[in-house]
Amino acid sequence: MKQASSFFRLGHWPTLLSSFLYFDTSFMIWVLFGPLSVLIAKEYHLSPVQAANLVAIPTLSGSILRVIFGWLGDRIGQKRTGQLGMLVTAVPLVWGWKFAHSVSEFTAIAVLLGVAGASFAVALPLASKWYPKSHQGLVLGICGAGNSGTIFATLFANRLAAHFHSWHAVFGLALIPLTMVLLIFTVCARQAKENAQEPVRLSSYLELLRTGDTWIFCLCYWMTFGGFVGMTTYLTLFFHTQYALDAIQSSDFATICVIAGSFVRPVGGWLADRFGGIRVILALYASIFVLLVAASRLLPLKAETVVLFFLMLSFSLGNGALFQLVPLRFPALVGLATGFVGAFGGIGGYVLPKLLAACKAWSGSYADGFLLLTILPLVSIALVLWSKQRWESTFVGLGGRANRDGIFGADEQGVASS
Repeated sequence: MKQASSFFRLGHWPTLLSSFLYFDTSFMIWVLFGPLSVLIAKEYHLSPVQAANLVAIPTLSGSILRVIFGWLGDRIGQKRTGQLGMLVTAVPLVWGWKFAHSVSEFTAIAVLLGVAGASFAVALPLASKWYPKSHQGLVLGICGAGNSGTIFATLFANRLAAHFHSWHAVFGLALIPLTMVLLIFTVCARQAKENAQEPVRLSSYLELLRTGDTWIFCLCYWMTFGGFVGMTTYLTLFFHTQYALDAIQSSDFATICVIAGSFVRPVGGWLADRFGGIRVILALYASIFVLLVAASRLLPLKAETVVLFFLMLSFSLGNGALFQLVPLRFPALVGLATGFVGAFGGIGGYVLPKLLAACKAWSGSYADGFLLLTILPLVSIALVLWSKQRWESTFVGLGGRANRDGIFGADEQGVASS
């Protein structure tokens, strides 16, 4: 209760709310091709591999752009960068609504949709810098719960396409919430005062890349966020291909699974604040391994849905828990660090649909794809256990909890001593 009271007294809730809405709407737009892929593949006779490529491209594009947006946010401020991102995001929506009628155009639109995915590197640090270190897990979890935008995409995209007899109309309708959120963001979001500091030097960026912990976080996030966004974009195709469901039925089952991971990211952050990020992610990574093995059995529809439900739940909790550690490790480079780590998570989301589709095409089954994915949680567990003692003696307390007196062992640029 004391921690909750402290949270509501501190920070700037209009900025936190604006960041959440920006991320939520952007995430919805980012994954639009996922549920609509069944209709597009049918209309343009795409192969399963081509359809998987279409849903994966926005994820790859968003991954690359996250690094750029993280850097831009540190240079001109996250609020201005977010406004720019929403304006650019309108371009592929108008294109998909009015002008796109070929596979090459869909590919270009998919690339531009990556701008929406880059919102992660803007929304999280904008909110994060208003709150103390003891609340970073919860704050980044609340803001990161914007991945709940995927629910709107999977639940309504195909229904709206059926109602308007055109999947193109869905892109036009998405402009409505985007415009509303841009106005709210412009009026309500504010930069934290510490953003008025001197721009971060290039040497600090290079130091971030030379730090081993950066790459450990990248691999861990490759698994959790890559798993969440990759499954989000591919689940509709998976249920359609594996269980012969139609477009709306497939997206409904996908929505059931996506719901599991859409609202619990703050819980993962809160658990990490309460019990320590290291403890929480180790437990979650173990559960992810078990659930991937279970998913590889390709159980009957209802049983497989239950397994995937808990898999998505574990992915999202893991996202929140991991990002409790990132700002503690890199306090003065939050924008760049979240952008860079987030980029690798997005690349994981790009690889996952292509891996599952390739295994399906090669062996006729998704089982091998799920089994190959089990390598990631095992490697992540090994790396976290290997780093645990060093982390607890440098930038976090026992089990990965934030130190009450702040970050010790960190230099002025926020890169803790290795």
